[in-house]
Amino acid sequence: MKTYIAILRGINVSGHHMIKMAELKTMFETLPFENVRTYIQSGNIVFDASPGEERDFENLIHDVIQKTFSFSVPVIVLEEKELKDVRQHNPFLTGRNEDVTKLHVTFLAAIPNIDHIEKLKETARFLPDEWILDGKVIYLFCPNGYGKTKLTNNFFENKLKVTATTRNWKTVNELISMTSK
Repeated sequence: MKTYIAILRGINVSGHHMIKMAELKTMFETLPFENVRTYIQSGNIVFDASPGEERDFENLIHDVIQKTFSFSVPVIVLEEKELKDVRQHNPFLTGRNEDVTKLHVTFLAAIPNIDHIEKLKETARFLPDEWILDGKVIYLFCPNGYGKTKLTNNFFENKLKVTATTRNWKTVNELISMTSK
């Protein structure tokens, strides 16, 4: 068995796509997953499963959510090691030591096309907010808070043409701690 983390985009936000975590956990338990646990209301699920392709898990979870709750939400699945690597390699903490309450991570469903990356690098300067792309992860430093940045999921999706969902640094760390339970 391996430990995976599913992060859902856009549930329980402003009264849209409402899913109670108990119902989501129950739904996950109907799948070939074990030791299912959730964290807060924004769609963070840690589970164990036989090793498989993350894309297969994403499609399965997406389809069952759509069938169970009658709406579609983007799903990104990460292996435990991937999330631990995100924590270990945050450039805003290695060498800069920024305030962790101002850090976020935007997870991408795929590595963006190089042309989209280059175009984004040329145009996306919104100081004091900063972003650093590393594969399928965008590290964010938003000194005035994520609620005030232009570097949102929609912004990155529009520019990079891939699905994105963001978690604050506290959530990233909590999900990692949940992988060992």
